Amino acid sequence: TYFFFFQAEDGIRDFCLSRGLGDVYKRQVHGELSKFLMQRLNTLTQQLVAAQRQQDDVFADVQLAPPDVILGLTLAFKADQDPNKVSLGVGAYRDDDGKPYVFQSVRKAEQKIVSANLDKEYAPIDGTPEFIKAAQKLLFAGEDILAKYGRHVVTSQCVGGTGSLRLAFEFLNRFKPGTIYVSNPTWANHNQIVEYMGLRLVQYPYWCPKTKGLNFSGMIECLSQAAPGSIILLHACAHNPTGVDPTAEQWREIAKVCREKRLFPYFDNAYQGFASGDLEKDSLSLRIFLEEGLQFLVTQSFAKNFGLYGERVGAIHVVCNSKEIAERVSSQMKIVVRVTYSNPPIHGARLVQTIIGDSQLFDEWRQELKQVAGRIIQMRAMLRQELESQGAPGKWDHITSQIGMFSYTGLTPKQCDLLTQKYHIYLVKNGRISICGLTTKNVSYVARAIKDVVENA
Repeated sequence: TYFFFFQAEDGIRDFCLSRGLGDVYKRQVHGELSKFLMQRLNTLTQQLVAAQRQQDDVFADVQLAPPDVILGLTLAFKADQDPNKVSLGVGAYRDDDGKPYVFQSVRKAEQKIVSANLDKEYAPIDGTPEFIKAAQKLLFAGEDILAKYGRHVVTSQCVGGTGSLRLAFEFLNRFKPGTIYVSNPTWANHNQIVEYMGLRLVQYPYWCPKTKGLNFSGMIECLSQAAPGSIILLHACAHNPTGVDPTAEQWREIAKVCREKRLFPYFDNAYQGFASGDLEKDSLSLRIFLEEGLQFLVTQSFAKNFGLYGERVGAIHVVCNSKEIAERVSSQMKIVVRVTYSNPPIHGARLVQTIIGDSQLFDEWRQELKQVAGRIIQMRAMLRQELESQGAPGKWDHITSQIGMFSYTGLTPKQCDLLTQKYHIYLVKNGRISICGLTTKNVSYVARAIKDVVENA
């Protein structure tokens, strides 16, 4: 750059001098050229410094990841100053005042744990025997499946529902690799975990936009064509995001396909008792697969049904046919845990095992859970009633036929955007809403807003 600049300047100077323009060169040309040179030198210096820094930075090639959708909704909702704002995005229970709810049975269990003056030693790799027993009792609704079905269950405490999923996929990928089939749609983190691990993912049909219900024929057709050994991820109850579950007869048909095609069922169980308020009813799918003689895996979360969101309490259960196989599975599952986080946390687990292990607290918790589920069912009914009474176009019976925390409304991304922009109602763009965000105070407002966007967007 310097070489060519000075060559160019020499040529311009000689030209000016040959025509008697030496004064012009000194006064104007030389000054402008010097100014240009300094600007160019500054630019080059900055580029060289930036290039050197990038070369020295070992993380220079790391790309900025897209923001988490739900987290983005939460931040935007908190920053919104509109007094009528409503959050229908986050999957966490709220009371009728829109506030987080802590179970009174959990409060009592905490007091009991504190008064016991327990130590803070490491838990066993797979969790305490008391927690394992409690988790199994809850999962199978109190049934002794070893005695009833001759089955053996390997249980390991994990770090929340997501941690359970991650470890389960690690275990399966190591000892039973296969294509992962997930419903379309499913909880976004299912897809993210599978893809992040580099596993092969296939979506099976589930949601039917026309009926706003289950596309059962499409689901069965797809699973019937899956290769033997494929892993079928199923939602034990209260499907997220649709709120649409198979009937008992449909679960039996799914189990039949899994058995005949030698597919491996994997249940994600995040809402037991939270969907209907009935532990036995919400564990129907698992009992059907037990009755059909299938081996399967279950990941279990205690976030929703105990309100222990921040305590991160979860578990993996593997149903095996023999004690010998169960012992092998347990030994390998412990290694997966050991190399990941070594030991599970103890406080949340103590809360769960204290409540389930105390008959009085367990009864209190079940009653509270029934009330929580009842409020969700009530808000579904109220939303449907408001939509229909206000004359919102279309049919809205799917609001009450779906179950659990979420409803797949059928709203389009454009309609969802308008709800946020015009009415300060925050929800994900696929039309999923958290029923827990509805209250007796805002449900009419939300219905009126939905009516408007359906009519005009």
